[in-house]
Formats: sequence, C-alpha cells, structure tokens
Amino acid sequence: MDRLDWIHALPWLAAAAALGAAGAWLARAHALRHGLLDLPGERRSHQVPTPRGGGVGIAVAWVLACVLSGWSGWMPWELALAAGCGSLLVAVAGYIDDHRPLSAWWRLLAHVVAGLVLAAGVSFAGGAAWLALLAFVAVPVMVNVWNFMDGIDGIATSQAALAAAGIAALGIASHGEEGVRAALPALLLCAACLGFLPFNFPRARIFLGDVGSGTLGIALAVLVVLLLSDAAPGQGAGLLVLACLPLSAFLVDATLTLGGRIVSREQWWTAHVGHAYQRLARRTGSHVPVAFAYAGWTAVAVLAALAASGSGFIVKLAVCAGFVAAGILVWRASTGADARTHEETPDDDQPE
Repeated sequence: MDRLDWIHALPWLAAAAALGAAGAWLARAHALRHGLLDLPGERRSHQVPTPRGGGVGIAVAWVLACVLSGWSGWMPWELALAAGCGSLLVAVAGYIDDHRPLSAWWRLLAHVVAGLVLAAGVSFAGGAAWLALLAFVAVPVMVNVWNFMDGIDGIATSQAALAAAGIAALGIASHGEEGVRAALPALLLCAACLGFLPFNFPRARIFLGDVGSGTLGIALAVLVVLLLSDAAPGQGAGLLVLACLPLSAFLVDATLTLGGRIVSREQWWTAHVGHAYQRLARRTGSHVPVAFAYAGWTAVAVLAALAASGSGFIVKLAVCAGFVAAGILVWRASTGADARTHEETPDDDQPE
C-alpha cells in the first residue's frame, strides 16, 4: 500500500476517533438522564457516582470498521462479516447488561456464540482448522479478560489502543505491504479508543461498561486472527507467540488471578478485587500511575515483539517466555502474600 493510500485512510481514522468521543458524550448524557450510575462503595475505587456504558461509540466504530474492511479488501469479506456480526452480538449483550444486569451465564453464551461465528468466518475465508479453533477460543477468553481487567480509570482502553497499535506494527513488520492492509482495522480500533480515552482518564467521567469492554476483547481477538491469517506457511506459530506480547500485561494478571481463585475454590465468575492492578491502585491511592505502569509494560512488549519478528521460532518463544516469567514475578510482588478477599462485591467499572 503506497503513501496515497495512507492519506486516504486518515479520514476514516478521524471518523473512528470522532465516533469513540461522540459515543462517550451521548452515553454520558443518556446515563445521567436514566440513572445508569455505578455508585461508590467500600470495595470501589471511584469516589463519586459515575455513569457507565460509554464504550458504545467504540462498539459502533469497530462494527463499522469491520464493514469498511470487508468492502475495501482489508479483510476477507467472509471474515469481516463474521467479525462484524460477532462483535455486534457481544456489544448488544453488554449494552443490555449495562441497562439491566444479565446473568453471567447468558453473557458467556453470547460470547461463545460470537466465537463460533468468527470461527465460521475463518473457515469460509479458507483459513486453516487450527486458526478457526483459535478464533473460537479467543473470543470468549479475550472478552472476559478485558471485562475482568476493566476496573480502574483508563486501563482497559489504553491497553486496547496500545495492543491494537502493536498488532498493526507487527503485521507490517511481518507481512510487508500486505501487512499494511491488515494493519488498518487495528488502527481504526486504536483511533476509536483514543477518541474515548479523554472521557475516562485521568479521571473517569464515564466508564466503558460491558458494551465497551466486550467490544475491545472481541476486536483484539479478531485482529490476532487477521494477523495470523496472512502468515506464510510455517510462520503462524511464531507470529502467535509474538502476538501474545502486546496482550501480556492483561493476560498474565487475569490468568494468575483467575487461577488463584479457582484453586481457592472461590466463585471465579463473580466480581472481586484481587487483580494486581486493583491492589496497586489501592496502595498508591491513584489510578494514574498504575495505568501508566501497565502502558509502559505493553510498550516495551511491543518493541520486543518487533525486534524478534525477524528471528526464528526459538528466539520468539524465548522472548515471550521471558516476558511471562517477568510478569509472574511482577504479579507476585504486586499482589503480595496476603490472602485474596472472599467478599464477592462489584468492581468499580464493570460487573464481571
């Protein structure tokens, strides 16, 4: 893709940012009018009633990005259609939950169906069976990881923006000109996140809501699948390893915390305050340094992925393993040796 094509893409990126911002502004007015507020509480970080559901603009921007990507050839049309339909399903389930709480199992059912839809799109687009299976698993995993990790101001949106930009850069580094085309949907997601972020950071005037966090999760799953679908024979495993690096901050924290709750025989699907980022926010007394710390980790992880993109599989695996090992140590230091709380109370941004 030449320079003129990038210039033609700029209005679409600006439109995605505008949708992210407009959605947050309109959702805030709607939430205040209808009393859709997350109230302060003993186990919540915010100090004033805060509207929720502000990620609806991101959801609209991403679904339209899927449509545009299929129409423009940035994604195979079968994959674009499946991504758009699956994302719409996740977003609608989240929007309903933001207005009238749904059972966690109904939401999980929507996420699993969305994964099946994306897997079908991969298959119809000619993707390998392993990639379709990955798509099926990645959707409910990523949707719930982003929901679990959306608990302090700015963290979920900033991490999604950085991860999307990292996947875009990784696509360009790995696929050359074809990678530029694959990168544009990622940049559209990044732009939508940047449009929303001023409403949520450094002080949240509105929260993403399930409609926003769910959309970010499935969008990132789609981007990883798109990155791998363009891989040359024998390149897929290495790219999958590197694709984990921009997501590693959230994946490590969510996996270790969830694993600990399962081992402790807690109701792992209910809300809690045991994530590393939650503990760090309580210790520092502010969300801002924690969000910046996670952003710094992800920025370094992206740079490491790009540096390793031209290396062999063993080097890529070693880099990823190093980040996972470091993440485990940081998580352990952040959470400390104290017992996890057994009180099942809501998080400050999202009901998990």
